[in-house]
Amino acid sequence: MPELPEVEVTRRGIAPEIEGRRATGVVIRTPALRYPIPPDLESNISGRMLHGVLRRGKYLLFDFGAGQLLLHLGMSGSLRLIPSTQAPEKHDHLDLVFGAIALRLRDPRRFGAALWLPGGDEEHPLLAVLGVEPLSGAFDAGWLYRETRGLKAAIKTVLMDSHRIVGVGNIYASESLFQAGIDPRTSAGRISLKRYTRLVPAIRATLDSAIAAGGSSLRDFVHSDGSSGYFQLQTFVYGREGQDCRRCGGAIRMIRQGQRATFYCPRCQR
Repeated sequence: MPELPEVEVTRRGIAPEIEGRRATGVVIRTPALRYPIPPDLESNISGRMLHGVLRRGKYLLFDFGAGQLLLHLGMSGSLRLIPSTQAPEKHDHLDLVFGAIALRLRDPRRFGAALWLPGGDEEHPLLAVLGVEPLSGAFDAGWLYRETRGLKAAIKTVLMDSHRIVGVGNIYASESLFQAGIDPRTSAGRISLKRYTRLVPAIRATLDSAIAAGGSSLRDFVHSDGSSGYFQLQTFVYGREGQDCRRCGGAIRMIRQGQRATFYCPRCQR
């Protein structure tokens, strides 16, 4: 599933090409993805100028002034800029047309979403439950320390809880905890402020590095031009079970937490 870095890479790839342009049409090829696609989407968008492409967690928000189009890429979705005359393929479900170019949503598994938010309603149920943005000023060591007091859940699980922090997916949580030297099994409530002072910058640096690398193309994710990200090629622990730690030479281990694979170095993370 595309996480914060992949969605941010997508946003940065498409925004310069379509911001400030007027939508000339919408093509809907399927009635529903994860949720029904609003049948009046074209009448809400066509003829309106796109003021900006924003990101909230793993959602993209296209601001058309009178409202916002919310897009979610789901498990396998991608957005690509193409000539508006290009013929669709099997899993191409939605086009936003801006004259000679179109933004095409491809989603083989149909777990994505396309919804219209009148007035850009931040209280929409999908947005209202989201936690703090890890790249924002609101996310700091003091906040994370206070947020986790009394929690018995493992820190890896807490970092991936979108109701607390948005967009820190599996690969980035594992990498951040390695960089901070924290065992992913440690109860979040037992971690000191001093250790959180190391973890927060590690999370920011990991996400920034992933964005710079174009995200991680582990399965279906591609950029708006069809190219792939390569962050997964430079990981320290993720996907490296049994291999030598790049720092201490010990063996990287893999465990299961919440049905997700967690990779860590027992020597470096205590």
